[in-house]
Amino acid sequence: QALLVESGGGLVQPGGSLRLSCVASGFALEDYEVAWFRQAPGKEREGISYINSFGDFTDYADSVKGRFTISRDNARYTVYLQMNNLKPEDTGVYYCATSLLVGSSWSEAADWPSWGQGTRVTVSS
Repeated sequence: QALLVESGGGLVQPGGSLRLSCVASGFALEDYEVAWFRQAPGKEREGISYINSFGDFTDYADSVKGRFTISRDNARYTVYLQMNNLKPEDTGVYYCATSLLVGSSWSEAADWPSWGQGTRVTVSS
């Protein structure tokens, strides 16, 4: 059974850091593109970062560019999202998603067929 499990969320003060993990099981993660999305209360799910299957191309939403870094370790079936200089507007539930091929439309949630259950991030003083 294919499964994605996110972890690493929590409560952090503005300016702090968190590292989220997305662990895959039941399928060959190395064949899949991966993206991180977040959903703030009352808002639509927003694509914030993408990494291709080889890990040699990444992309970011403008809102997180320069603060967040996506990476992957296919040997550990894991994709990471390092989040630095967190802001209150980064608060939300963070999800990882996988697809065999998405490409340039990676920020569209409807294009990703497989999702984890999410991990909550709260940035507050």
